[in-house]
Amino acid sequence: MDYIIPEQTRIGHVHLKVADIERSLKFYRDILGFQVMQYYGSSAVFISAGGYHHHIGLNTWYSKNGSPPPPHSTGLFHTAILYPTRRDLAGALKRLVIAGYPLTGASDHGVSHALYLDDPDGNGVELYWDKPREEWPIDEEGGIVMVTESLDVNELLRLAD
Repeated sequence: MDYIIPEQTRIGHVHLKVADIERSLKFYRDILGFQVMQYYGSSAVFISAGGYHHHIGLNTWYSKNGSPPPPHSTGLFHTAILYPTRRDLAGALKRLVIAGYPLTGASDHGVSHALYLDDPDGNGVELYWDKPREEWPIDEEGGIVMVTESLDVNELLRLAD
């Protein structure tokens, strides 16, 4: 294998099939704070952080009033949303708590702190903050050591106040 993808390559957006656009917007726009950039008729909407054309597309083209995929099937595991600071992640947690929106998990991965939840259609969502690179755990060979340890959500929530 000779080709390596360019280092600056990023995942530009995720496009999700949802059952109900407005129900999804109540989560992604009203709780998480994404901005609506454009509606595409009544069956799709493009949302963004910071004015980008879209980070997430939501559509009902093949899924209007549909149900989530069954457990133990293939598909998207989760969409990961990277927050610029730990305080920003804490603010997202506070909005979830105020909205009464349940988490499915919270982890310290050594390289990051992550909150896990499901959107209204059962799509997995990870909200996370990367620790500074110099704090990432490294093994004897110089490789990154990722772990899954418990994250103190109460301590994180105090950072939001």
